[in-house]
Amino acid sequence: MTSTQHDFERNIEFEFVRATENAALNSIHWMGRGDKEAADAAACDAIYGVFDQVDIRGEVVIGEGIKDNAPGIFLGEKLGKWSEGAPRFDIALDPIDGTSNIGKGLPNSISVMSGVYVPEGRTRSMVNIASFYVEKISYGPQVAEAIRKNDLAPIRLDAPFHRSLVVAATALKKRISDLVVVILDRPRNQTYIDTVRAEGASLRLIADGDIAAAVAPSLPDSGVDLYAGIGGAPEGILTAAALKALGGEIQLRMWPRDDAERAELLKTHTVSDLQRVYYTDSLVEGDSAIFCATGISDSALLPGVKLVGNTATTHSILMRARSRTVRYIRAVHNLSAKTIHLRSVTGERNI
Repeated sequence: MTSTQHDFERNIEFEFVRATENAALNSIHWMGRGDKEAADAAACDAIYGVFDQVDIRGEVVIGEGIKDNAPGIFLGEKLGKWSEGAPRFDIALDPIDGTSNIGKGLPNSISVMSGVYVPEGRTRSMVNIASFYVEKISYGPQVAEAIRKNDLAPIRLDAPFHRSLVVAATALKKRISDLVVVILDRPRNQTYIDTVRAEGASLRLIADGDIAAAVAPSLPDSGVDLYAGIGGAPEGILTAAALKALGGEIQLRMWPRDDAERAELLKTHTVSDLQRVYYTDSLVEGDSAIFCATGISDSALLPGVKLVGNTATTHSILMRARSRTVRYIRAVHNLSAKTIHLRSVTGERNI
């Protein structure tokens, strides 16, 4: 990466966080109103509005698949002005991770984005996993470093899950009973849930929004030691982008939902592809990853938007893998003066 590109990346990171801030502010009014699609549409509108003014060539490589009449920013969409010579970025995003939560007024919803620079000669900087769901496990820098130094046997997705609990507890110098494990509360994760309970570790079940939960083990003072279970593939890639900056690790592997999806995947993939375990560095190539998120409702990663009188306070996290910089940004927005650019109105609008 040249110094010019390096400087540009340093500047562009704040456009990403501005996009997630605006998405959170534009969607917060749908909190608890039972219309998750309206909330999602509001977040998407705000993200489009920011990038319509940013001179990059961004392509969404991790996003939502096209659904009839559903809001979303879809795979293959272009973000940015796309002027000649503008830097290329692979973009991964989830305008609202935890849409069900925001619709029900529950905790654990965030707006999240990542961008990875694509240098000349490289086709992609992010891997797009073909399956809808993946098995995944994430853990923090202390556990990852102990494994890298061969101080401990590695954590493996294909090993019994109780072994992962033992490795994590040993690396963190904890008893298993003091370990805190977060799992998405779904029937498909019952084996993980049963194992945590049988081993005596502390279990935290979440209803939705597993990016925040999967990043949490790599954050100091999050109170989370391990994340595991079967969840969305795009969320796994976004987690990997964050962990590039935090020094943690995620492992994931395709998890076909049924025989029909497995057969469909085998049309373009081998059995070995389906069994392959991806790690952080194989999911996000290079060292230029930008990751940012803004809380909508409170989560293990970030506080949500706080509305008090005529102000809104947002809390965001902004990470840059190349410099291993992690910024926490608390912004206070005066709602009588604050405007955001929305694509739907082709201009600025009061919140």
